[in-house]
Amino acid sequence: MDNETVHMFMCTINMGADELDEWLQTSESNAVGWKGRNGLAPESVGHASGRRIAQILRRPQDELRTDEIAFMRKCIGYIRRHSAQRPDNVFTSRWRYSLKNWGYDPVKDIV
Repeated sequence: MDNETVHMFMCTINMGADELDEWLQTSESNAVGWKGRNGLAPESVGHASGRRIAQILRRPQDELRTDEIAFMRKCIGYIRRHSAQRPDNVFTSRWRYSLKNWGYDPVKDIV
């Protein structure tokens, strides 16, 4: 297991599994994200990622699979890149909602 990736993931994701599940049920969560080239996919990539992140957060670390470790790296990279694009309005922005779909609420760093 890649302990460094797991540690970075756990330090980057700042929403708990239950909190993330609750967020993913909101209209704001469902309104953001990439839904394929034609925009008609039933779920955005970020929303699907959020469901997977919640599953990973519930899994004992010693049971993580190789594909989950790779997905953790993807999450870390997305959150780092997207966080750098911070808008003036962080509280009710699509930027924040998208990050929350990936398990990271940037407002927690402010408040």
